[in-house]
Amino acid sequence: MHTEAGQSLDLIVERKEMERKATGGTFFWGVGNAPSTAIKHIAKLGLPVLAVFSQMKTRPKARDVAPSSILVWRRYMDLEGAVRPLPDGVLVTSRGNTERGVKHTHYALMCRSQKPLKLLSGKPFDPNAFRNVGGRRGSVGASQVTVLLCRAQDDGPTDYEVNLRAQLHGSYWVRLFDPRAVGEDDLSAIQTGPYRADEWVSLCTGIRADDEAGAAAGDMHASLF
Repeated sequence: MHTEAGQSLDLIVERKEMERKATGGTFFWGVGNAPSTAIKHIAKLGLPVLAVFSQMKTRPKARDVAPSSILVWRRYMDLEGAVRPLPDGVLVTSRGNTERGVKHTHYALMCRSQKPLKLLSGKPFDPNAFRNVGGRRGSVGASQVTVLLCRAQDDGPTDYEVNLRAQLHGSYWVRLFDPRAVGEDDLSAIQTGPYRADEWVSLCTGIRADDEAGAAAGDMHASLF
């Protein structure tokens, strides 16, 4: 994890904590890649999966620090294939453009934590101690960012840490739909917090509401399906 959609990691964690409090423990963490093919089966069984967040060692890319546009996502597909609105108080953003043009696809981890979210340090995380779930159970590649892993051995020396942790919840790892372009006023409001739970829900409702910009973004997205 690192800077994303023009927001620093500290600000993102603060926002996710407001989300967690507003929803009674649930938060959605946006990610750029599709889930492992095994995740639907694991979610249906309700198997416990620990979500471990570790800060990237490389500098964030310029397109993440200062994106040309930002989207907020409003619906997701659950593990049964039904498209549902994101819960009140949930706000998932992403940059609006990729190297290929307008961004049409995004994903999120559905997480739950009974403890307040805050960045931690001091607990090592060794990616080499894990293997990818499914297929040939290959080692973690340098370009992999969000992956479903199983432990293969004890931790060895590592520069990575467990900086945040939660449990996967609900549908675990979902595809997002129905983006809306976010304006400067909305971005400023997001960064103004912290807010009380009721204030945060009201803010999210306003940002996710339909308008001309949101309708245009939604039409572009829907045209691909």
